[in-house]
Amino acid sequence: MNSTKQETEVKLYTPNLVAVEEAVRSAGGTLVSERVFERNVRYENHEQSLTPQGIVLRMRQDTRVRLTYKGPGVIVNGITSREELEVEISDYGMMDIILARLGYHPFMAYEKYRTTYELNNGEIVLDELPYGNFTEIEGEVDTIEALITKLNLAANRRVPQSYAGLFDVVRQNMELDMPHLTFEAFQGIIVPEEALQPNVQSTADDEAKG
Repeated sequence: MNSTKQETEVKLYTPNLVAVEEAVRSAGGTLVSERVFERNVRYENHEQSLTPQGIVLRMRQDTRVRLTYKGPGVIVNGITSREELEVEISDYGMMDIILARLGYHPFMAYEKYRTTYELNNGEIVLDELPYGNFTEIEGEVDTIEALITKLNLAANRRVPQSYAGLFDVVRQNMELDMPHLTFEAFQGIIVPEEALQPNVQSTADDEAKG
């Protein structure tokens, strides 16, 4: 039996999440999960080859614990499609040991608060991260585009990077050296919108890198 899943989603930079949530509610969105704290840990192998290949191996802990694999993504018009395989596990610590025995080690942790809605066959999540607020919409491409229009988000910037990729951008642009994307690490640090733009300090001849 083929149990693979294709994830198709868009990430939008939305500083005013209150306005987005009001728009979702006004449009008839259904609250699926109230605001919850998430801690995510990305894993790498000895060769550090997963991230350069666009592969994600992650453990996520909120009200439950999940192990996730994501394959390399294809981005069209800011919408990313990739294979996503996920399983719920009962023991975070034991899974961490199993991954270590298989040659994988934690290399980056990142935190966020997430609120989840459903609307018109799409999933809408409101994410609060240490460096800013974002809205992710998951579903079929036509559904995503229709929801962007319905929620008046067409003018908001589509972000092709993962949250870990954006962390690299912010660290480079702001010359930060913290290893993990946590609220504690960013305490007292204000991240301007321009710091979320790749190569903001590059010259005009430099090629932008996602």
